[in-house]
Amino acid sequence: MDCKITYDAFHSQKDNISEFGHIISACQSLFSTHFTNSRVEFSRRQVNAAAHALGGEATSLASPVIYFNIPRCINNIIFNEML
Repeated sequence: MDCKITYDAFHSQKDNISEFGHIISACQSLFSTHFTNSRVEFSRRQVNAAAHALGGEATSLASPVIYFNIPRCINNIIFNEML
């Protein structure tokens, strides 16, 4: 939930005078100045697990691969999410 709270704070228009709010404000300022072609999004833990597994798989491959079926490295992650 910490990531979701941070995401919500980043996209909030409310002022937060806490230390956390000041950090978020600094991040918003930095982001709007230097990362204009980027966005902040929230991804659930399961999505991060799948991305991490695919990243690990990609580093072991010698050339680009196009998957037409669910790769074995994330099959269990996706299956468990469907339960």
